[in-house]
Amino acid sequence: MFRTIRRRLFKLLLWFAAASVLLVILFRWVPTPGSMVMVERKIESWIDGKPIDIKRDWVSWDELPDDLKIAVIAAEDQKFAEHWGFDIPAIRKAMAHNERGGSIRGASTLSQQVAKNLFLWSGRNWVRKGLEVWFTGLIELFWPKHRILEVYLNSVEWGNGVFGADAAARQHFGVPAARLSRQQAALLAAVLPNPRKWSPSRPSGYVATRAGWIRRQMNQLGGSSYLQQL
Repeated sequence: MFRTIRRRLFKLLLWFAAASVLLVILFRWVPTPGSMVMVERKIESWIDGKPIDIKRDWVSWDELPDDLKIAVIAAEDQKFAEHWGFDIPAIRKAMAHNERGGSIRGASTLSQQVAKNLFLWSGRNWVRKGLEVWFTGLIELFWPKHRILEVYLNSVEWGNGVFGADAAARQHFGVPAARLSRQQAALLAAVLPNPRKWSPSRPSGYVATRAGWIRRQMNQLGGSSYLQQL
């Protein structure tokens, strides 16, 4: 009996591994139709009795403004071009900080965030963390860096029911993503730690200060020339 169960579990794992590899390879070229975060937000709105419409339009890499690409890297993952999906020094620092207590600090790279947003549910447990490592590894293996950033910018949450750069630009600034200014790009990047609480179009003092820091970091990274590394 136990041998039969083990065989079935092994087959299930093989099917899951094969399916996930094929899915990641497919999304190397095909625009992602949505994400697990979008599904979660939709279900949450139904449960709350306040259904929302998901706003999201795919924008290709060439149509995304360089300022927004650099702003997000400056804000979220300055070693994006160097690492293979995991920023080990940042993870160690976050673990040391969290062991001391207080607010929980994360150290997720853009690659990890793409894996979580696209394929996984919210929460903190070892099963989810293991799947995050698996999908992050697949994404780094099969996608070039510019594809990872392209998918991130088209799937990240930027407000209640607002996903992706184009929907965010139209919602908060009334322009398509391609027409975002440098300041607007920095403000969008500044709210990413908590996009449902903070507003890029009505920035608090903290968000405005963070946007200024992001602009300085964009300059230090080399601006648009940084993208040549991807």
